[in-house]
Amino acid sequence: MLEDLKTNNAAWSKGKTEVDPQFFKRLENQQSPEYLWIGCSDSRVPANEIVGLDPGELFVHRNVANLAPPQDANYLSVLQFAVDVIKVKHVMVVGHYGCGGVSAAIDGKRRGLVDHWLHPIREVHAEHRHELDALPGQKERLNRLCELNVIRQVRNVAADVFVHDAWARGQPLSVHGWVYSLSNGLVTDLNVGITCLEDYERVAGGAI
Repeated sequence: MLEDLKTNNAAWSKGKTEVDPQFFKRLENQQSPEYLWIGCSDSRVPANEIVGLDPGELFVHRNVANLAPPQDANYLSVLQFAVDVIKVKHVMVVGHYGCGGVSAAIDGKRRGLVDHWLHPIREVHAEHRHELDALPGQKERLNRLCELNVIRQVRNVAADVFVHDAWARGQPLSVHGWVYSLSNGLVTDLNVGITCLEDYERVAGGAI
C-alpha cells in the first residue's frame, strides 16, 4: 500500500512540474501564505483542496474537533509562528458537520485521553443545552454544536496575546469561523469574524 502512495507522489510531482517547471523551486525558497487554517484532523476535510490553494499558500494546523485551547503548546506555537513570523492576514477556524470529535464529546462513552481533549466541547454543550435541546433531532443538535464549537474557538484565537499584540502594532489580522459540509463540499461563513481589538471587546462578553 505504501508503494502506491510513493507512486502517487511521483505522479503528482511530475504533474506539477509539467504545468509549472519552477513550482518546487519557489516553494523551496520561501513560505508566505496569507492564511492560517485551524481545522479538524478528519481525513475527509483536506484543507488546501477545499479552498483550491496550492502548497505554500495555506499554513495549516489540525487536531481532533478543530480546537484552539489556550493551554495547548502545539496550537500556540503554530499560532505564534503564523502571526509573528509568517504574518498571515487571516486565521480561519474551520469545523465540519458530522464531526466525530464533537459527537464523541457528548455521547457518554469513555475513550481515554481524548475525553480530556474534548472537554471544552462538553462545556459549550452545557452552556447551550437549552438551545440544543429545542432542536428537532440529534443530527440538527450535533450540527449546531459544531457551529457553536467553531464560534468558541474563534473567540479563543481572538483572545490570545499573540493576536492582541499584532493588532496593537497595526498588523492586519482577522479571525474567521467557517463550517464545512461533507454532503456538498461547501463552506459556510458563520459571520463571527473578529478583525481588531475593538471587535473582540464587543463580543468578549457574549454567551458563547
